[in-house]
Amino acid sequence: MTVSRTPVVLLVEDDPGDVLLVTEALERATTPPALHVAGDGQEAMDFLHRPGRPRPDLILLDLNMPRLDGRQTLVRIKADQHLRAIPVVVFTTSDAEADVLSCYHGHANAFVTKPMGLDDLEDVVDQIDHFYTGVSALLPPEQRQG
Repeated sequence: MTVSRTPVVLLVEDDPGDVLLVTEALERATTPPALHVAGDGQEAMDFLHRPGRPRPDLILLDLNMPRLDGRQTLVRIKADQHLRAIPVVVFTTSDAEADVLSCYHGHANAFVTKPMGLDDLEDVVDQIDHFYTGVSALLPPEQRQG
């Protein structure tokens, strides 16, 4: 599928090292997305509700963050009729069964455990980006309005 516009990705991550790694991986994509970063769930919700901000085509959501964690953020996104259609990929170091179950029950579109190796992490980010912004259809423009 050919993307006719630059996809928008919101990365919700509090670890500066992971932000850098994900940013570098996305910059190497065939169609690099416009990346926005929120340091926690509250910043993400502020971004999503601020008029004039682009609506993300994909949200990469860490679980363990200060203020509003990823679990709470996921619940708020999926409870909001204007946001729930945005794909949310939980991207976390956790591989706990309870986290996987709670995220899928909270309507996460995918749950991906961050690999430990740098090359593996870059490969996984590339695969997520390729699928959600390259293979799958993006929301039509009329559905992207807040």
